[in-house]
Amino acid sequence: MSFTFSAEDNPQKFEQALRAEMQKHLEYFEKELSKIRTGRANPALVEDLHVNCYGSSMRLKDLATITTPEAQLIVIQPWDQGNIEAVERAISQSELHLNPVNDGILIRLQLPPMSAARREELVKTVSKKLEECKIALRNVRRDFNNLVRDLEKNKSLSEDIAKRLQTILQKVTDDLIGRSDVICTKKEAEIKTS
Repeated sequence: MSFTFSAEDNPQKFEQALRAEMQKHLEYFEKELSKIRTGRANPALVEDLHVNCYGSSMRLKDLATITTPEAQLIVIQPWDQGNIEAVERAISQSELHLNPVNDGILIRLQLPPMSAARREELVKTVSKKLEECKIALRNVRRDFNNLVRDLEKNKSLSEDIAKRLQTILQKVTDDLIGRSDVICTKKEAEIKTS
């Protein structure tokens, strides 16, 4: 963390820096959840898969067009037809447990209906990712809290300003943890109903 604060600075500067730092973790959490398969097809499910082609590892979204023409179907069309087998291999070896159907031009991924056991497993995964997000948010809070304490100890901040910053710190942390809970609840409902 490379943030500095002094008594002359506005507490809004502190809050903006704190929110920006915490928002990064919340956005990462949302991105991770978008990769978790619900009953509906979503390009985010496969777009970050790494495909070995052209002598290096590239993300699928950088090699192909990914569409979802139906609720249970993902269609992948590589821009270079020479990569179709590499894309198929990457999907087969991934943790998605999907069986790609290659017709020489397109790859189709039919999403099977999820079993109740698989839904529960995914809900547990979502809960685990929520806890990781909350830990990251608390770590940011700890870092900013240490900064405030150090500034107060060095007499760079008055006790009043330090208390105001502590209040802002707690308010922002509670707000973003609450938002992460809402995102998690929404994703769990999506998994259970679709």
